[in-house]
Amino acid sequence: MHGMQLDAKTPSGPIEGQWDQHRFALKLVNPANRRRYDVIVVGSGLAGASAAASLGELGYNVKVFCFQDSPRRAHSIAAQGGINAAKNYQNDGDSVFRLFYDTVKGGDYRAREANVYRLAQLSPLIIDHCVALGVPFAREYGGVLSNRSFGGAQVARTFYSRDQTGQQLLLGAYATMSRQIAEGRVQVLPRREMLDLVVVDGQARGIITRDLVHGTIERHLGHAVVLATGGYSNVYYLSTNAKACNVTATYRAHRRGALFANPCFTQIHPTCVPASGEYQSKLTLMSESLRNDGRVWVPRDASDRRAPEQIPEAERDYYLERRYPSFGNLVPRDVASRAAKGECDAGRGVGPEPERRGVYLDFAEAIGRHGRETIRDRYGNLFEMYERITADDPYRTPMKIYPAPHYTMGGLWVDYNLMSTIPGLFVLGEANFSDHGANRLGASALMQGLADGYFVIPYTLADYLARTRYAPIDTQHAAFGQVETEVRQRIDALLAPKQQGGRNPDHYHRQLGRLMWDHCGMARNEAGLKRTLEAIPRLREEYRHGVNVTGGREQLNQALERAGRIADFFEFAELMCLDALERRESCGGHFREEYQTADGEALRDDEHFAHVSAWEYRGEGERPVEHREPLSFERVPLTQRSYK
Repeated sequence: MHGMQLDAKTPSGPIEGQWDQHRFALKLVNPANRRRYDVIVVGSGLAGASAAASLGELGYNVKVFCFQDSPRRAHSIAAQGGINAAKNYQNDGDSVFRLFYDTVKGGDYRAREANVYRLAQLSPLIIDHCVALGVPFAREYGGVLSNRSFGGAQVARTFYSRDQTGQQLLLGAYATMSRQIAEGRVQVLPRREMLDLVVVDGQARGIITRDLVHGTIERHLGHAVVLATGGYSNVYYLSTNAKACNVTATYRAHRRGALFANPCFTQIHPTCVPASGEYQSKLTLMSESLRNDGRVWVPRDASDRRAPEQIPEAERDYYLERRYPSFGNLVPRDVASRAAKGECDAGRGVGPEPERRGVYLDFAEAIGRHGRETIRDRYGNLFEMYERITADDPYRTPMKIYPAPHYTMGGLWVDYNLMSTIPGLFVLGEANFSDHGANRLGASALMQGLADGYFVIPYTLADYLARTRYAPIDTQHAAFGQVETEVRQRIDALLAPKQQGGRNPDHYHRQLGRLMWDHCGMARNEAGLKRTLEAIPRLREEYRHGVNVTGGREQLNQALERAGRIADFFEFAELMCLDALERRESCGGHFREEYQTADGEALRDDEHFAHVSAWEYRGEGERPVEHREPLSFERVPLTQRSYK
């Protein structure tokens, strides 16, 4: 049984005019009234900082929460390669429609067309806006902005700032937010973690936070709540995400009534530094931009143990170029990741014995063609980072890379206005599900975060505020007290003395991550998912009764922080596996081994699964209910995705 069909509130009419028509139809809040509204923004990455800056500029009272010591440390800072925009500076055939087409196709036809078109439409404005803010994009000798290519596209549309694009864009957004802080319209509360959402009379009206320095529990009231809290790849334990990235904010909102959409859609990034041992706690990304000049290969002979520079050209298999002659090394991330896994599974991987979980990314030809200095200008920071981690010089010997968990396309379900199924709860950037379908193309995350924050939420939030009637309440309302009590009970349960032989939180997280990576990672199958769904509850009970959290409640306690986040990962992991089990097809990053073409590509089932799966929480121990939003493809007809 499936629940209701979801109303995405997609505007009618030709897709090219939907956003303009919709903006005009949205209600406005006049400037004098805006100062009467309080907006809570959780997360200070690109989506959160740009939203806070824009809403502050408009005159709303904005509170921004982040668990870092400064908003500038939000994980957007780690994005390396670039941001897409349909500027067509190279005159190489790009357009808004082509960016829209590539994004829908790259997501394997599992995204909502209207949202994706709006994203492509807004993309040129983002670049103009960020240039005006002083973001130092790379430029050609003559001064015009430079572009490079990313996977899944045959044009150069990616704007970049060496390997620091996320950092430079975040500093631009932070600068605009800082101006609003000085004006008194934005207040930043760092070192606060959102632990729950407060819903009053069916409306999102506030959050409960913990001050991570002093341990105090706080109540915060607003007329709307904006979640911009990123993704959940750390469910795998090892990922490219910062260690503190977590699912708590969105999962707690899910438990309060927000549907969670497509949780099994996770992205595996093909160019990461391979794991080097059990001691490792995270993985390091090497930007996808490297695939512009780097060639991916493995030895043709699985028994070949020679150093890469000793293997002649004829004995190398440039497998991406061989299998995908049209796109070559710039196939989308899911395709490149599965291909690397396939080579390693067949015994042709490189790296330490016995795993040999790696493939080569070789720059020798590009260095010979362009010269070492040109390659240094393009990728110098990345090469230096790689050498510091591995002690190998990529100018002399190929990089070793292997896929790793990275981005998550799943997130809270939102309509065209970016509002969840809880009125007043808006969800931006990676925290929502809306734009990337089953696989995100490289350089599209920064584009979505800034489009949502700078150009969408100022209109759609105003419409909600203008149409909503509010009961006059304060933080002494019973709903705040009830949610705070539940938060305190969860903390007390984690800190309660446990059985002898208890382990620290990371011990259990590592076990959960291995289980998820093996059975709900790059490849999934029915038997593995069912075994995992049986194993997770047992492991979760073991965690509840055995996790040893040292320290106290009312103090700085990072063990307690981790323990709470991991507890939510345990619950959320079940939802991921259930979603993966129910989606009996392969699409994008969701690769069910039972559903593949003769040559090993993802095999979709458009008749039964051209929809969004949005899950409703029904209580502890109860099976969640799946609701479906049908997807229609009028402008990009459904076809078997091919990059050959």
